[in-house]
Amino acid sequence: MLDIDDDVIRRAAQGDAGAFEAILKSYGDLVFNVSLRVVRHREDAEEVAQEVFLTIYRKLKDFQWRSSFKTWVYRVTINTAINYAKRVAGMKNRSVEYNEAVHAGESSPSDVQQSAEKEYAQGVVDRLLGELSEEQRACIVLRNMEGLKYEEIAGVLGIDINAVRSRLKRARVKLLSVRDEVMANEM
Repeated sequence: MLDIDDDVIRRAAQGDAGAFEAILKSYGDLVFNVSLRVVRHREDAEEVAQEVFLTIYRKLKDFQWRSSFKTWVYRVTINTAINYAKRVAGMKNRSVEYNEAVHAGESSPSDVQQSAEKEYAQGVVDRLLGELSEEQRACIVLRNMEGLKYEEIAGVLGIDINAVRSRLKRARVKLLSVRDEVMANEM
């Protein structure tokens, strides 16, 4: 992801389509990946990402520069994804789709095995994340998958650092107990 110059942000806020496209290109992957980790379904993540960029487009002129632009994008993304997940909570549980299908005859046996192992591991991670509340999942995604510091997570989520620590601790305890159950069932 490229750093966005403050001038580009200001121009985008004034309606410059080229500047907004630069923001979209720079932050598109981040927004999609964070959304995917929270909502756990590719089409939902695409919808959340679209909603995020519409929100950014509409509210960019109100950006106050109290935090970094990246932190603001994270905040918009996490809030949008959590709200989306809550709206569709009544729908049946769906898992993340991965389009890394191995074509017969095009891959060596070791490629097939590596792909199967990766798909299995991703399925386990997805099941574990599915056991967490949206708020806990957001903290885990931001900390363990995006590498944010506790202070940054607090800023993104608009909560104090002790709430971040508490959510992460509860999430980790839950993940360990679920992991133990999954491992016991597979033996």
